[in-house]
Amino acid sequence: MARTLLSLLVLAALWLSASTTSVDAQTPAVGPKIVMETEKGTIVIQTWPDKAPKTVAHIVDLVKKNFYNAQRVHRVVKGQLVQWGDKMSRDMTYREWWGRSPGGSSGTPIGVAEFSKGLKHRAGIVSMAHSGNPALADSQMFICLGPMPSLDGKHVIFGEVVEGLAVARTLVVTDRFKRVTVK
Repeated sequence: MARTLLSLLVLAALWLSASTTSVDAQTPAVGPKIVMETEKGTIVIQTWPDKAPKTVAHIVDLVKKNFYNAQRVHRVVKGQLVQWGDKMSRDMTYREWWGRSPGGSSGTPIGVAEFSKGLKHRAGIVSMAHSGNPALADSQMFICLGPMPSLDGKHVIFGEVVEGLAVARTLVVTDRFKRVTVK
């Protein structure tokens, strides 16, 4: 009887250990948060360094260098996405070039496309923008405002909005990011 009970306890422990491991494997590890203060409110992005380590490190480095401060939203597709990250967007005279100018990035592409199995573009997901080659993504990113399965496997997902998705939904082209910090 004691041997049977011990065997059941060992099996239960193994089962719990296996089920915990599979849940943890699906849940991204949390990294630094990016806090974006806009004219309409604050957006907080939780980064996932275990899913896209080089991407997270690159973006966090740009934030720490104040790269995103005073930039503007340069693209909005209603109900789908809001995009920023072009340093030229600080200057209204370059508006027609925002998001398309070679001089609008940080000048240092990430160099890899860190796609993680199972991550899908849905409302709140933050992903890297690029002009055709995901390994050449640099400073431009976007927040999904709804499901966008056509982007899965094409744009690197590196985080999720954990506060302020309603604020993101109100942003329009030319809205400014007053200050962007790492928390």
